[in-house]
Amino acid sequence: MAQTFDKLIESLHNQHMRRRIAVACPHDDHTLHVVLRSLSEGIADFVLIVDEAHEFVAGQIRQQYPDRVTLYVGEDTAECARMAVSLVHRGEADVLMKGTLNTDVLLRAVLNKEEGLLPPGQVLSHVTVAQLPTYHKLLLFSDAAVVPRPRVSHFEAMLKYDLTVCNRLGIEEPQVALIHCTEKINGKFPHTLGYVILKERARKGLYGRLKIDGPMDAKTACDPHSGQVKGIESTVVGNADLLIFPNIESSNTFYKAISLFGQACMAGMLTGTTAPVVLPSRADSDDSKYYSLVLACTMALK
Repeated sequence: MAQTFDKLIESLHNQHMRRRIAVACPHDDHTLHVVLRSLSEGIADFVLIVDEAHEFVAGQIRQQYPDRVTLYVGEDTAECARMAVSLVHRGEADVLMKGTLNTDVLLRAVLNKEEGLLPPGQVLSHVTVAQLPTYHKLLLFSDAAVVPRPRVSHFEAMLKYDLTVCNRLGIEEPQVALIHCTEKINGKFPHTLGYVILKERARKGLYGRLKIDGPMDAKTACDPHSGQVKGIESTVVGNADLLIFPNIESSNTFYKAISLFGQACMAGMLTGTTAPVVLPSRADSDDSKYYSLVLACTMALK
């Protein structure tokens, strides 16, 4: 089981198979840093899709790595997004990564019905993987970026996608915590009723191997002492691999809080798409953007 991002990077090196990344508008120093670091460490090759104003800088990177970097030029950010998505759609790249263009511009191309990356009927979601100095393993959670008010169908899609990520990280039987502010099921909080449905379906084996429990708060999910004080007996308590949050506000706040106050290293990507999509925030650190690419490459390995 990969318990750190360094272990994930080591695993990629051991695969001896570099993934090909299509980057839409790598026009900023942070994205270029990730591209150059990935090239120098040998974890990926790149297709850079830039506008004319940034062709020279991207061309210098191509000259430095002529066998590992391909360059395309688009008229504007919208065309760059369409070109990058089309490359992944056609199988000419394995991962899509966002540079400096607006998220809605890239998502418009991703959601295109003819050449996009979201199959009909699939739910678009997002998973974050965090490495915290105070936790004993990588911690996954959803959804901090896409689904505002999940219904049961959304929760189920998140769970299935995230379990796939857990399994790829070597977690054979993920411990899943369904997050709420208390341990009580209450009709005033419809997501707690949805949690009951998820647990019942899990008991029937619909999601494969996992342990799932909740509702419970995030501290109880990750701190054994909290569970002991509250008298909660569950293998999930204090040992969660995956947190499913009730809404985007709570998950996004958790993301920002552990990043700022918990010194967490983060990685994130869209789920539900036919290929991994790295959609970093402008405020993400260089390391988080790099680890997000590492996660996406790990998921893209066949």
